[in-house]
Amino acid sequence: MGVHESQSRLWENQVGRSKEFCEWALPTWKKYFPEQMKNVSADELWRSVNFVEPSLIRVEADEATYNLHIMIRYEIEKRLIAGEIEVDDLPDVWDDMYEEYLGIRAPNRTLGVLQDIHWSFGAFGYFPTYTLGNLYSAQLLTAARKDLPNHDEDIRTGNFTPLLEWMRRKVHSRGSIITPAELVEEATGRPPSPNDFVEYLKQKVEKLYDLAV
Repeated sequence: MGVHESQSRLWENQVGRSKEFCEWALPTWKKYFPEQMKNVSADELWRSVNFVEPSLIRVEADEATYNLHIMIRYEIEKRLIAGEIEVDDLPDVWDDMYEEYLGIRAPNRTLGVLQDIHWSFGAFGYFPTYTLGNLYSAQLLTAARKDLPNHDEDIRTGNFTPLLEWMRRKVHSRGSIITPAELVEEATGRPPSPNDFVEYLKQKVEKLYDLAV
């Protein structure tokens, strides 16, 4: 499921939140929302979809804080399964951890522990696959860029086929034939590592907030 999520996270974030994608998408935004988007530039659109700020809702989180949402859930899962906390403790434990790690506290249970459906249908242990997906996607895209020197221009012009075909050859066609670690190493030439994701985030945040020296 980490490999599965790598594809979702790649297209949603690393492609969909890229400046090149915003340049391609802006005319469509202007066509269907002419008044709202009249004076909006591609750079402004890119900055708005990448705004970094602690938030309560996982699916709305930015890339820099998203994995904290996963960490909180995983830590709660481990404590629950270990018998350190009870189900009735979940709402307060959840709120306490959000306050500790993100500096915000839910005003109600809907924005807190009730926001996710995973536990209610028994998907314990699933949350880490989102973070694994983030790590895998960054490493896969780094490798894809080496084989696709025109990647940025392709995204800027709405040509998503080269990247999709690369993923089909390197990832989709392998399916569950080999383990995730083997798949990532086969596709990228290196064992799974957080390094590409950390570098990707570092470069993005530096550009967003003009932090690069």
